Amino acid sequence: MTQRVPGLSRRRLLGAALAGAAGARAWGTELKLELKFELHKRFIDEQPATPQVHASTLVELPDGGLMAAWFGGTAERAPDVRIWCSRLRAGAWSPPRAVADGVQPDGSPLPTWNPVLFQADAARGGKLLLFYKVGPDPRQWWGELITSDDGGNHWSSPRRLPAGVLGPIRSKPLMLADGTLLCPSSTEDEAGHWRLHMERSRDLGWSWLRNVPVADPRGYGLIQPSLVARPDGSLLAFARSRANRIAVTRSRDGGRSWSVPALTPLPNPNAGIEALGLADGRLLMVFNPREQGRDWWVGRDRLDLALSSDGGRAWRTVATLEDEPGQEFSYPAAIQTRDGLVHLTYTYQRSHIRHVQLDPRRLG
Repeated sequence: MTQRVPGLSRRRLLGAALAGAAGARAWGTELKLELKFELHKRFIDEQPATPQVHASTLVELPDGGLMAAWFGGTAERAPDVRIWCSRLRAGAWSPPRAVADGVQPDGSPLPTWNPVLFQADAARGGKLLLFYKVGPDPRQWWGELITSDDGGNHWSSPRRLPAGVLGPIRSKPLMLADGTLLCPSSTEDEAGHWRLHMERSRDLGWSWLRNVPVADPRGYGLIQPSLVARPDGSLLAFARSRANRIAVTRSRDGGRSWSVPALTPLPNPNAGIEALGLADGRLLMVFNPREQGRDWWVGRDRLDLALSSDGGRAWRTVATLEDEPGQEFSYPAAIQTRDGLVHLTYTYQRSHIRHVQLDPRRLG
């Protein structure tokens, strides 16, 4: 069922104002008193196929339909966690279908993680790519890739990516003008170091160029970058951090080198984010506007939208998607479809994947 939620309630506005007084909204300007838009909300998985779900990804297909994917199983890290997909056709999401798992040649199961969908255009063969990770944990996982020639009805056998290549780690890749698929990636090692890097392929993942590291001399601890292409040809990568703020780095040479990351004014409780470049040039950020607590889940109980009209220097909150103390609303994905609408998906309390549709022209 679709819910239509008009703007922000007075209770949400008051809550945001109180949060701002406490310092949590130091990044933005005042909230508008009345928002003239609607959020169309629904669950993709009205009847979940698994006890827990997480880390969704979203893509528009050539026929104008949508496909979403996520990982689901008994619990994160459980060996029964598989990659699931659903298609939106004629206004309805299809029942979830498992399309990949971590079963090894000897029959032993491993969990799968963080799927990322990418639709190639017709000039590049029109393949649908689904990247994901397999392994016991983020320090030991590796990348795998399956492809589809018919919009996700049938999938190829999985192909393990080369050593040192993980594919896009959580957020969508960008296809550059020169035909390079730029994949935002990162690593987490046994010593606790978090590092960003970019991966590049000129043949949709069959072969890979050398990884491009992103230096972090200030020690922010960065993972899970989200890429945005700017009208001037530059690229921005926004990243989750351990420094209580979203970080950003810029490339002016097609992703071959990156600036020293800097912290934005947007809070980040060490949780996944999604940045989206809109067709009108503005930037949209989907994020948890909190700082981190003692436990990893602290701060994921509110999910906001913010807009920037100056390339990411200043931001203002335009909507609160979820706000329920002690719950989890996390790991957003966002795309703008050919009709100009924005579609979001995110984890809803680990029990569902929620889909939100909105018109960005009405965000102010």
